[in-house]
Amino acid sequence: MGFTEALVRGLGSLADPLREPVLVAIPVFVLFVAIEWISARALEAREPGGYLARDAVTSLVMGASSQLFWLAGKIVGLVLYAAVWVHVAPWHLPADAWYTWVLAIVGTDFLYYWYHRAAHRIRLVWATHQAHHSSEYYTFATALRQKWNNSGEIVAWLPLPLLGVPPWMVFTGFSISLVYQFFVHTERVGRLWAPIEYVFNTPSHHRVHHGSDPEYLDRNYGGILILWDRLFGTFRAETHRPRYGLTTPVDSYNPFWLQLHEYVAIWRDVRAARSWRDRLGYALGPPGWAPREGSPVPRSRRAVSQP
Repeated sequence: MGFTEALVRGLGSLADPLREPVLVAIPVFVLFVAIEWISARALEAREPGGYLARDAVTSLVMGASSQLFWLAGKIVGLVLYAAVWVHVAPWHLPADAWYTWVLAIVGTDFLYYWYHRAAHRIRLVWATHQAHHSSEYYTFATALRQKWNNSGEIVAWLPLPLLGVPPWMVFTGFSISLVYQFFVHTERVGRLWAPIEYVFNTPSHHRVHHGSDPEYLDRNYGGILILWDRLFGTFRAETHRPRYGLTTPVDSYNPFWLQLHEYVAIWRDVRAARSWRDRLGYALGPPGWAPREGSPVPRSRRAVSQP
């Protein structure tokens, strides 16, 4: 298959709901948000698992707008992946083979773990991701509070077309992961059966990930499988209800500011730095990095207030 044919096939898959699970799942997402929201209101329960209308609406707006940015990212990614798949990959795996699907889904999940981990440890990448952590509520609506800049993930999945996975299947694999991860964003589900908790990411595990408590920071990066965290030493069990959001709240419901404030903070720090070492540290070091001894423990939810 040539580059043009691979690209056309990939672009066609973006418009095919059967190959784009997120499109199929959107009505389900809306239904679950509505059910959870109505139940929270009926129970008059703000804590735990309650809704703040303005916060939830902001998440829904950010989720809807992220799909437009994601579509642009997919088009750019498809061009890149098609070029790699056609001209560099030593073989082409068949799209109708079970093992190709296993590689596409497990492979995207494995690479997502490492991208996600990097997003919490490299400040420039954190700037793209932190919007998802900005809500102080943990609901199905929070799952839809997605970033606009997906460039990091596009780069992270390059090994898959290099291994022969058809380009469109890479995005389908991650869409399956996104659909799965929607359902772990809730306080309405406690711990599940122990074998499930051991292998898969669950609401309990992901609540830890969204916690801003010091003992919960930078833990449980897995998308579908929590096994990656257990294997690579980043797992933390839920021992108490987390405090959600950034360690320094953004105090804004403006989607643009929620997406961009960390870039502003990086620019301020880099501009004020006195050496190139410090500039690189502010941009590429972990969030909360400071050019002095005795600085606080890295704050992976670092934020700046809206001007």
